[in-house]
Amino acid sequence: MPVREHNTIREGIYAGVLSATVIAVWLLIVDTIEQHPFFTPDVLGAGLLRFLGAPRMSDTMALHVTIYTIFHYVAFAIIGIIVAWIVHQARRTPAILAGFLVTFVIVEGGFYGLAALLSVTTALGGIAWYQIMVANLLASIVMFTFMWMRHPDLKGHFTEALDGTDA
Repeated sequence: MPVREHNTIREGIYAGVLSATVIAVWLLIVDTIEQHPFFTPDVLGAGLLRFLGAPRMSDTMALHVTIYTIFHYVAFAIIGIIVAWIVHQARRTPAILAGFLVTFVIVEGGFYGLAALLSVTTALGGIAWYQIMVANLLASIVMFTFMWMRHPDLKGHFTEALDGTDA
């Protein structure tokens, strides 16, 4: 079987865009069911602009949604590139996957805690922590499935990393 050329940046951007899109669609579905389409990106975009100290010259829902969407896709492209880099490094050092798995679980737990805190203390009160948890879970599944399909030998690397044995 011929060896496929893997480009970390390209794979990471694809994985990030797929994951970001899954989250965007999930939140649109949830917001639409709640009869407030684009509520979540509107609130998150407004919060992002406030955090960045942007002036309130044209503070509209369209601006909030646009700013948040750009931020969301760029952030996930970066996350995707990092995940792709880790997957590519695992070919040489499988143990990196065990560290990544532990780090992933810790970061996700912290993220859910922060989401729960923000849903109680800010305008995000309408966004339940479990909505964000489901969105992140779906995005993680999509990103890891994409990487798994691109790197069929990843299972052996995980086995070696977690068992300390040769795959």
